[in-house]
Amino acid sequence: MSTNFSEEEPTIIQEPRLWRDERWTARVIKNEDDDGWAVAMTLAGETEPALVGPWTMGRDKKNPKPLDAPAFHTLVKTASEVLRRHEQQLHAQLHKSLKLDTPAGRLQVLLDIVPDDDNPYALLTARDEAGEQIAQVRVAAGFRLNEASAAAWVENEFQRPRS
Repeated sequence: MSTNFSEEEPTIIQEPRLWRDERWTARVIKNEDDDGWAVAMTLAGETEPALVGPWTMGRDKKNPKPLDAPAFHTLVKTASEVLRRHEQQLHAQLHKSLKLDTPAGRLQVLLDIVPDDDNPYALLTARDEAGEQIAQVRVAAGFRLNEASAAAWVENEFQRPRS
């Protein structure tokens, strides 16, 4: 029986300047901007911290306060919220939607940007009130979806808009 060591379980660590659970690592680091300390929260598998914030000085006013369970749990909650907000912001940038009243009924027009490094593009989609797709075309990633551009697309019988 062979063991695959590339998928090892993360080691749980609870030290004064380093705490780690299955998902998060909190590391107390010297603040580069001043004499104080900071804490960096990094999600497992990531190279960059999701959150870096100030950390409290210890009683000697020279060394950092040691990490403990309540502080770690608060940091995990805060870092998770930062990631969630970042994902929501990215989703909002890549997916836009508006409703448009037309003679044929109300349509939902969606713009979904595909952020490909070499060839980014977007899909412009029209759905009827039942949610059925009635048209879809590929457009430039920089296409601006607004009421006027959506109305022009519908009036042009869903032909691909010119760039």
